[in-house]
Amino acid sequence: MPARAGRFIQDMARIGHTDLHVGPFCLGGNVFGWSADRDGSFAVLDAYTAGGGDFIDTADVYSAWVDGHTGGESETIIGEWLARRGRRDDVVIATKVGSHPDHRGLAPSTIRAAAEASLRRLRTDHIDLYYIHRDEPDRPVEEILGALDELVRAGKVRYIGASNIGADRLAGALAASERDGLARFEAVQPEYNLMSRGTYEGALADVAKRNGLSALPYYALASGFLTGKYRPGTTVDSVRAPRARRYLESERGPRVLEALDRVAGEQGVEPATVALAWLAAQPTVAMPIASARTVEQLAPLMAVVDVTLTVEQLALLDRASS
Repeated sequence: MPARAGRFIQDMARIGHTDLHVGPFCLGGNVFGWSADRDGSFAVLDAYTAGGGDFIDTADVYSAWVDGHTGGESETIIGEWLARRGRRDDVVIATKVGSHPDHRGLAPSTIRAAAEASLRRLRTDHIDLYYIHRDEPDRPVEEILGALDELVRAGKVRYIGASNIGADRLAGALAASERDGLARFEAVQPEYNLMSRGTYEGALADVAKRNGLSALPYYALASGFLTGKYRPGTTVDSVRAPRARRYLESERGPRVLEALDRVAGEQGVEPATVALAWLAAQPTVAMPIASARTVEQLAPLMAVVDVTLTVEQLALLDRASS
């Protein structure tokens, strides 16, 4: 079992039907090699694991959208950190396939080649949780699952998951795994937060619940909006600012911030901590995924382990965000 500190050991969550027990929040790696350079990324990773964190999420495409980048920068930094710190046995690594510029889509040959490239960048012989990054609806799920199953049988991947997938396709994939004896999706990674609830709540959450899948939502802080730092008249120096500020233009945005402020004051924590605690309390959610560019940004994320929202606080946040 990975080494843990503080209350983290009391708040482990099991991912699906796997033997992966992690928690209470997953560190997103999308900023590594993008808004966080190598040294900054190492500092965040060091602080996260020193505090008992043990679950890191990345993707082979991070951060191909940056000028001069080719994709895989995040995996490369994580791989170097794992090697230099000797921490591979202490952490669970999740990455994704299907969006890298050189390995787009979910053809079996693409999945195999992309997995090998991720393993090289991560400097490891296995990936703990391997997601399809985006579903390819026109491709038979049996083809996708067959390629993933090969990786599992070869020991290169332990478990598989699906990000950005619809309820019907997820149900079909689970049925195919059962029928054909193939590796089964154990986790689903949807966009889900107080500002974006419709993507997951409803049919997709129902499929996850019926089949014992765990949800690990991304954009848990709505691109930083739910940290509370985006307010009318303020300027935030962040690459995510344009996306986050759009929430202020909606009717719900200020209403959600007001509710977050109230609950944060009652709990004695920051709004970001409350936003993660609300998400962690939702049915089927094992834990949220959140990223930090600096160690200072990491602190309120780690604090989620010490927060349990009351029924009244959850209801207030539900009303504000509905």
